[in-house]
Amino acid sequence: MIDSKHSIREALERIAPPDASIMQIVQARVDNLTKPPGSLGELERMAVRLAGIQQNEHPVLDKRAVVVMCGDHGIVEEGVSAFPADVTGMMMGNFARGGAAINVFSRLMNADVRVVDIGSKLEELPEGIIPAKVKKGTGNMAKGPAMSREEALAAIETGIQIAEELADAGYKAIALGDMGIGNTTPSAAIIAAITGTSVPEITGKGTGIDEARRLAKAKTIERCLAVNGLEMGSAACKDGLQVLAKVGGLEIAGLVGLIIGGAANRQAVIVDGVIAGAAALVAYAMCPEVKGYLFASHLSQEPAHLAALSYIGIDPVLHLGMRLGEGSGAVLLYPLLDASLHMLNEMATFADIGL
Repeated sequence: MIDSKHSIREALERIAPPDASIMQIVQARVDNLTKPPGSLGELERMAVRLAGIQQNEHPVLDKRAVVVMCGDHGIVEEGVSAFPADVTGMMMGNFARGGAAINVFSRLMNADVRVVDIGSKLEELPEGIIPAKVKKGTGNMAKGPAMSREEALAAIETGIQIAEELADAGYKAIALGDMGIGNTTPSAAIIAAITGTSVPEITGKGTGIDEARRLAKAKTIERCLAVNGLEMGSAACKDGLQVLAKVGGLEIAGLVGLIIGGAANRQAVIVDGVIAGAAALVAYAMCPEVKGYLFASHLSQEPAHLAALSYIGIDPVLHLGMRLGEGSGAVLLYPLLDASLHMLNEMATFADIGL
């Protein structure tokens, strides 16, 4: 049950930009490290921003998590995925057993995995899955709204609560993960609606559909936007919450809440691929100040991802040709964040060597 402490309004009111004065102090130290200024590129920028986020000249990432939000999608009825909807539940079992890519990578990266059922059709949850179901899957957005505004708000508030609980437990960073067969379709719809980018241009192959089905998927997305009265790039589509409610999905809404909650609690938020990118875009539309807390881990092969990141104005660090989801790309940024902090805290300055 969500209480008022975790309301969206309360969380939004707590979001402030990373501390500029701390960032200025840390930037001066980074510039004086024994290297040409700027020569370590993104590592320098990440260290400075982590310091501003934590309001600490010596930031740490001793506790980090990845939260995998899981939900099903009514749009699967339209044949947009290469896999049936029940694979969502099967993968939740795989997460619980520790056998998925995100489990493997997270063990290596020393990140704790939290798997949340926020909207799957699964009746009986595997042990270890966090029960937070708003409803059993979204509606088919090709026929009307994927969910009500109230359901979208409930899912966002669930994400805020989880971010709050992680902050209370000392977690300094949250990587965004997802699982939901069909979820590249609502993600592309959200990104097209808010950015105004052409639907065929940003529609990808998702789970591996062929070119003919990709084109059909694009037409389905265009139909979904029309049915729900979403004119791409219009002023109405700048209302991120409205777009989210009309095209879904519940796991995307949960990720929006994690972003808002993470920013409110001064946690770094690591954006994964296109689903997390769509969530970041909605959160940014609701509160542009979240941008200071977002780290784009990698560039997905899904073309909508770049459109979302470009609109927000954040650059992906890794280019690995990935498109799995689960948070698998997001956790791969953790060792680079670690490297940036070791650079900050352990490298000698020119003053140290007598220059």
